[in-house]
Amino acid sequence: ERVAFVLHDMFALSFDEIAPIVGRAPTAARQLASRARRRVSGAPADAVAADRARQREIVGAFLAAARGGDFAALLAVLDPDVVLRADAPAVAFTRANAGPDIPALEPETRGHDAVAATFKGRAKAAQLALIDGEVGLVIAPAGKPVTVFDMIVDGGRIVEISIIADPAAIAALAVESTASPSTS
Repeated sequence: ERVAFVLHDMFALSFDEIAPIVGRAPTAARQLASRARRRVSGAPADAVAADRARQREIVGAFLAAARGGDFAALLAVLDPDVVLRADAPAVAFTRANAGPDIPALEPETRGHDAVAATFKGRAKAAQLALIDGEVGLVIAPAGKPVTVFDMIVDGGRIVEISIIADPAAIAALAVESTASPSTS
């Protein structure tokens, strides 16, 4: 956490540059820096718990809207400039299995309309999880994570989603399921 924080805030390195140094995805590096920033600023434990509860509420609303196919509700929780990134294994899997239930992903999709369209009516197998201590989603058949949705919430909306399907990248993350697949 401290390495990501110092490299970003003190040396102005991008999270893409920091990610390989800390052995995480760029979004995970951003979250590490964010947690360190909160600790350095002395954010009380109650504030951290309240922030996590708000993240859970927003990500839970996203999951319910995605499952229910509620486009307007998806737009409400996504920042207008949201960025969806998918790693190479996620892109390859969706392209090989594209169909009505599995969208063919691009490595990067921008804007809440495009991201909402990607998730509308989907995410049936996803469940809420903590990804390196931050709220996100996971698909984990038999309890083994196979796809992680690392989300960054800022200003009450989801500003970034990273879909991670690379087994080595997932193994480097601390993934803790917090709900059953039927929880919304």
